[in-house]
Amino acid sequence: MYFYDVMSNVADQLTLLPHQSGVYKFLNKDGKVIYVGKAKDLKKRVSQYFTPGRNLSVKTRRMVSQVDSLQYTVVETESDALLLENNLIKTIQPRYNILLKDDKTFPWICVKNEPFPRVMQTRRMVRDGSLYFGPYTSSYYCKQLLQLFHTLYPLRTCTLQLAPQMIAQGKYRKCLQAHIGRCKAPCVGEESEQNYEGYIQAVVSILKGDAASVRKLLEEQMKAAVDILDFEQAQKFKEQWDALTRYQARSVIVSPRLSDIDVFSLVVEDKVSMAFGNFLRVSGGAVIQSLNVKYKLNIEEEPAAVLSLFMADMKEQLGSLSREIVVPFLPEAVPGDNRVYIPKKGDKKTLVSLSMRNAVNYRNEQLRLLESLDKRTVRGQKIHKILVRLKEDLRMEQLPVHIECFDNSNLHGSHPVAACVVFRNGVPSKKDYRHFAIKSIEGPDDFASMTEVVTRRYSRLLKEESPLPQLVVIDGGKGQLSAAFVALDSLGLAEKITVIGLAKRLEEIYLVTDKTPLFLDKNSSSLRILMQLRNEAHRFGIAFHRTKRSAGFARSVLSDIPGVGPRTMEKLLGHFGSLKRITLATETELARIIPAKLAAKIREFIINQGTGS
Repeated sequence: MYFYDVMSNVADQLTLLPHQSGVYKFLNKDGKVIYVGKAKDLKKRVSQYFTPGRNLSVKTRRMVSQVDSLQYTVVETESDALLLENNLIKTIQPRYNILLKDDKTFPWICVKNEPFPRVMQTRRMVRDGSLYFGPYTSSYYCKQLLQLFHTLYPLRTCTLQLAPQMIAQGKYRKCLQAHIGRCKAPCVGEESEQNYEGYIQAVVSILKGDAASVRKLLEEQMKAAVDILDFEQAQKFKEQWDALTRYQARSVIVSPRLSDIDVFSLVVEDKVSMAFGNFLRVSGGAVIQSLNVKYKLNIEEEPAAVLSLFMADMKEQLGSLSREIVVPFLPEAVPGDNRVYIPKKGDKKTLVSLSMRNAVNYRNEQLRLLESLDKRTVRGQKIHKILVRLKEDLRMEQLPVHIECFDNSNLHGSHPVAACVVFRNGVPSKKDYRHFAIKSIEGPDDFASMTEVVTRRYSRLLKEESPLPQLVVIDGGKGQLSAAFVALDSLGLAEKITVIGLAKRLEEIYLVTDKTPLFLDKNSSSLRILMQLRNEAHRFGIAFHRTKRSAGFARSVLSDIPGVGPRTMEKLLGHFGSLKRITLATETELARIIPAKLAAKIREFIINQGTGS
């Protein structure tokens, strides 16, 4: 019903549309452009949207239902309409139009419009008369080309303004590049503009795909140098020729019979409402450029229409297209008077197949990426639900997106240490894990150790103004929890951070506010994540304690045992080779090197420390 109301609103405008090529814009009731289209015949094309009974897709019907008025512009040809449509879409970005999804900017190689031009990579085109070649899909490939050019020719890399008057006044001095022979110092007048222009012309020829003529010129220069017995210069020309030959060998050779051709291919994937395109540029029988793009189809569009927009995009980026263009199917319109056709056989058919393979591979790659993103999104949603459940179970005010867990570890009071593990958004953040060596406590006092560690941890976070966790988990029962709470309270954080204790025996949860523990279902997602935190803290703490204990034992076994002095150390290490072998040695084996009583004393110490066999 609403569809026909829309028709009545634009009916008068439809009758005024001419039978000419042009571009039309659909506007909603707020005057905002929601769709831009092109047409060979404006009246016929626009009327199709509002013809009763016409089988429009769901997305198109939704778009048409929002049309309140329309505007149009008449142009000379359908090609002009395509180019104008492309510009308007990029400028306005209407909601229902095909939109280029690649938000990245592709690299170009720029030959600057300046005295002694620089050749460099850029991602921004400036209309200052400079020459731009590209775009290239790979920044690495651009750098490889620039490296080739600087291998072939002594091109400058400085940003000096080399106007003739500046050079004549002696404003500049030679740089390191000139001293090592990579530049011939045009800045001090040692390189003529004429010679330098020869380098630039050769670079431009290579960038246009005409490496063969540059190779031929190098061959001539090499022979001329040999004729005058200048073998050193001939060797330089040969090295340049070799470098250019290697570069050509890496190019995709299609056929030496082919001249300048552009190739377009397109694959539409209805499942994700996207189209994936590939563009190839062939020059001198070799593919010198390849580019992949993807488009978001906000309403159903014919592949021919998307291909037309793809071609218009490339013409805008490149400045022009080759006179000859080959495609797998004909576009709706052509942006210019280029010859566009579908090859039936031969090298050009092979080119289209190559481009289609690139487009299909790009589609598959992007679909795998989208699938991976979807899986991560689903996982993120699942974790969010777990954290919401944990917040409810612990009666917290904030969602616990940042959780920290503490665990103490010692052996009969020796080498007391503690570990702090950190979970962010429900997953371990291992770069934030921290170890603590207990400094102020003597003997096995878990409560005092916990107070010290929690105090040290959060006094430091406060000093560094780092984000605080919403939840702190203590591995232990009521006593350890009270010790941690005292530390937080002394820092003024008792009201800002929720702290709980998780006991091992029955996996009961202790809250500061409740005298009785909280028991969660064994299959509860909240309990599982708390147990994961506790187990990770225990693992991390035990690993650190073993390291400390081994280091402490190493010091003790060599210096703390009564009767073991430097000479005894020297004898033991000289015979066994390492501390580990000393710990594994039997009393009899030790007694062969040192007195029997001292051997018995060392062996007893090793057994008491729990590090021997």
